[in-house]
Amino acid sequence: MTKSSVQATSSPSSRKIIHIDMDCFYAAIECRDDPSVAHLPVGVGGESGRGVLTTCNYRAREFGCHSAMPVFKARQLCPQIILKPVRFEAYRAEARKIRAIFARYTKLIEPLSLDEAFLDVTGHPEFAWKIARQIRQAIREETGLTASAGIAPNKMLAKIASDWRKPDGQFAVLPKDIATFMKDLPVRKLWGIGPKSAALLEEQGVRTCGDLQEWPIPRLIGFFGQKWGNTLHELARGKDERPVEIHRPRKSLSTEMTLPKNLETLEECEALLPELLETLEEDMTRMIERKPFRKIFLKLKFADFRTTTCERPATNLDRSAFAELLREAFGRHAEAVRLVGLGVRFPEAVEVPNKQLVFPFFDR
Repeated sequence: MTKSSVQATSSPSSRKIIHIDMDCFYAAIECRDDPSVAHLPVGVGGESGRGVLTTCNYRAREFGCHSAMPVFKARQLCPQIILKPVRFEAYRAEARKIRAIFARYTKLIEPLSLDEAFLDVTGHPEFAWKIARQIRQAIREETGLTASAGIAPNKMLAKIASDWRKPDGQFAVLPKDIATFMKDLPVRKLWGIGPKSAALLEEQGVRTCGDLQEWPIPRLIGFFGQKWGNTLHELARGKDERPVEIHRPRKSLSTEMTLPKNLETLEECEALLPELLETLEEDMTRMIERKPFRKIFLKLKFADFRTTTCERPATNLDRSAFAELLREAFGRHAEAVRLVGLGVRFPEAVEVPNKQLVFPFFDR
């Protein structure tokens, strides 16, 4: 077995999965390194006219600030916010220390980004709850940062659980509790269900995963399509058989924006390109190891949920090239546009972990 194919070999039902998520990672590092701002609202991001917050601390979040928010909007909500420039090398250095802590407990580590990862500790003799607590304590003692943890039999549930007692907490979903936990879980918590999808489901009377469980598979497929309908049938029941993989091949990196209001014209769609390009460039910078790409692509989802993708060979992020792809994609269907996405495809020889594939976040 090659290193790139190493993964958990235990059965899905017997796995012990931990999801570690650093608390406001970049902002926490900035506050640690500059204690004078530790108790003030702090954001990390660019000062340019189209700059966005990469993240912000919890003090800033009290004012309504959040990651991916335009800086000008953050300043409107919180005029006293202190903006720190992005220092990815510093964040990567801390990520390496944290990853070394993970490695003391398991070799089965699947990084999602610099600040979060899945760990399969099925083969470890201690309880996963105790391991998660030890890891969080080591992170605090050795880096001065805090982390939250989720413990569950699968990745989806562990990811949801890590957000349950943030910041600096942990939560477990035990196998015997999955059915009860899923019944009242807001459907919005499921992977891939963002605000607009959740609103559409609410119009159908679906607010919780228990509600969604009442839908037969044919109805799910009719509403979401074959692949996604079948997937949601499983996710709504807390089922997720994806193993933790050390080097999960990644063929692409993309960013998507689901619009609060459908766009009727090509010009309206083109106006989104600068912001999407900036986000894509930032996401590439945040990768643990930035890799060259071989193609660019553009994705549109229309009001009737049909999706189309256009791509072309490219080795740099060129706005005019994306604009050409947009014109081609826009002309394929006579419906308004509800989602626009940009992305790049990597050569197979240099594939990297795919964060977007596991937990898409721009419709959240």
